[in-house]
Amino acid sequence: MTKPEITYTFEIGNVDWAWLKQRLQEDNFCNGRTPAQYKTSFENSHTVLFALHNDEIVGKARVLSDGVCNGYIVDVWTYTPYRHQGIASTMMSKLETKLAGQHVCLFTDDAMELYEKCGYKKEDFGMSKLVGRWLQN
Repeated sequence: MTKPEITYTFEIGNVDWAWLKQRLQEDNFCNGRTPAQYKTSFENSHTVLFALHNDEIVGKARVLSDGVCNGYIVDVWTYTPYRHQGIASTMMSKLETKLAGQHVCLFTDDAMELYEKCGYKKEDFGMSKLVGRWLQN
């Protein structure tokens, strides 16, 4: 089976938030936000990232950050048929390009192996990683 060509964008662009919510529900990754709440969540984030296959969203993630020393990665999702193809790892790496010098945290109860491969360490409060040198952004 050929690996699909995935493109990535930091732009919200023309996201159909109702479609995204439906896709997340179908994939058992919806936390109850309305389409409008998803839009607001992404618009108010420091950094957002979408993985696309043929212009269809197959992955997403976003960062909450003060832009100086602390970042928090949330909403990391890869559509189930596209998992285990490096999409989430690529999204994590691309997000980190926007977080130089920051202590980055995330909370998860699954995919621990993925985040450990990305360099995150288990902490009492979740997982974290220092991207580059502290405060050197």
